[in-house]
Amino acid sequence: MINVKVLSFLLLLGGVNCEYKYETKWFKVPLDHFGYQRNESFNIKYLENEEHWDRGGGPIFFYTGNEGQIETFAQHTGFMWDIAPDYNAKLVFAEHRYYGQSMPFGNKSMDKEHLGYLTSSQALADYADLINYLQGDRLKPKYPVIVFGGSYGGMLSAYFRMKYPHLVTGAIAASAPIHMYPGMVPCDVFSRIVTSSFKVANQKCVDNIRRSWSELRTFLASQNNSDWLKTTWNLCEPIKNSTDIQTLMDYLQSMYETLAMVNYPFQSDFLMPLPAQPVRVVCQYLSEKLNGTHLLEAIGKVLQVYANYTGKAKCVDYKNSDYTNLDASGWDYQACTEMIMPMCTMGKEFDMFEPSPWNFTKYSEDCHKKYNVYPRPDAARIEYGGDRIKAASNIVFSNGLLDPWAGGGILNSISSTVTAVVIIDAAHHLDLMAANPNDPETVRMARAIHRQNIDKWLRDFREERSKRH
Repeated sequence: MINVKVLSFLLLLGGVNCEYKYETKWFKVPLDHFGYQRNESFNIKYLENEEHWDRGGGPIFFYTGNEGQIETFAQHTGFMWDIAPDYNAKLVFAEHRYYGQSMPFGNKSMDKEHLGYLTSSQALADYADLINYLQGDRLKPKYPVIVFGGSYGGMLSAYFRMKYPHLVTGAIAASAPIHMYPGMVPCDVFSRIVTSSFKVANQKCVDNIRRSWSELRTFLASQNNSDWLKTTWNLCEPIKNSTDIQTLMDYLQSMYETLAMVNYPFQSDFLMPLPAQPVRVVCQYLSEKLNGTHLLEAIGKVLQVYANYTGKAKCVDYKNSDYTNLDASGWDYQACTEMIMPMCTMGKEFDMFEPSPWNFTKYSEDCHKKYNVYPRPDAARIEYGGDRIKAASNIVFSNGLLDPWAGGGILNSISSTVTAVVIIDAAHHLDLMAANPNDPETVRMARAIHRQNIDKWLRDFREERSKRH
């Protein structure tokens, strides 16, 4: 989940390059699970691997797909693949409606008049129907189901267990910012953690970035400097007006946010190819006090690491707001309806960005212009409980303290069965990725705790099932 001005919520990154095998399948779901006047249906995609599955009673490990095509999440959620053989588990990765190829109205699905069925509750109902089908439509399920998810997918995993506890045995909810709704955390918590991640690398890096905004605006006040910047930064298009300047500023802010979020100890290639510890890599160009064109040249080098690490990009396309490979365009609509997550920046000593207050009125009007809808800021908190989830059970919330989204995460255990795993030196849901030699010990410990919880949930399920027979 990043600032919705430019990037979508998200995301799962891969720690290692692995080719996982699966069978692509389709499952028919109702367009509307909660009304009875529209009888249309459509197919959602899911990916399945039964290589290690014990059909006699092995568990189903189920990934609650989030904002993007499901193949990407299957490819980059290595923890599930790593542990499946040990549990004789079946793997299922379900695609979220309105993403990938799971489109209710085909090519017209993203038209304003068709977007109304894109909600988290409809997606969870899709998953519930799918799991019921995978269980053979039994009144008493044969297979224990453990759900996994990261970021928005992690939120869905937690909500799935909460809303459908009869279908879901337990949930591993990684980097799930279920506290990020209005009034629950300060709107600048995200930008503060981003700044902290860069400060850990180098304080001068933060100082230079903080100073660069005014330096860049002053520099671009002269139209003659636009060509210099286009050439030096290898921009696809020149800066022609104030709108272009703000678009570039938004792109730069999202760049820093993303680098902090995916600040992994290994090379990754999910959003875009990036080196190991990308924050430290880019801060090497900003490790001494810089001003004027020297500062702008250094920012240009940061841009090249971020947008062209492989050297294959022809130029930096700062005007393309959907520059990831997730195809997550539907998230903007969700962020304009139920998933309202206030974001602001304070500037000065608080964070390294330009001040930008949260303005719900403007946000709401912008959403109405785009989609003809107004946000309901309290909808998700009321539906799912916000932080009032003591009645829930069998959920693990894991968060890495290097992850900006941890500011909206569960960092303290709520009960003996709704627990928090805090990973000091991890970025965005690193614990869900494939094991990597460069993983910090805290991540290995977190995965061990996940396994302990899975063991207990499976044991409890089987004990209960044996009593029924």
